[in-house]
Amino acid sequence: MDISPIKSQRDYRKVLKEIEGLMSAKRNTPEGDRLDVLVTLVEAWERKHYPMDLPDPVEAIKYHMDQNGLQPRDLIPFIGSRNRVHCAKSTAFAHAQK
Repeated sequence: MDISPIKSQRDYRKVLKEIEGLMSAKRNTPEGDRLDVLVTLVEAWERKHYPMDLPDPVEAIKYHMDQNGLQPRDLIPFIGSRNRVHCAKSTAFAHAQK
């Protein structure tokens, strides 16, 4: 198996194209093994060159609620009483104003 490290954007694009061609490879075959190794290389490259920060927790909750059509009352099973949900919303609002 002849595999080289990804050292440039050009190498990165080349490996992505090769991965695309290997997507239907079966596990535990030479092609499947090659796919596993190439994906690992790409993941390492992306972690280094395209780091992603964790989202703000309040924004993540608001996004999840919006995407799932949830209302504040839907948080009660997770946060607790209605008062705790209100407190969390108030904290979120104050946090969003900063």
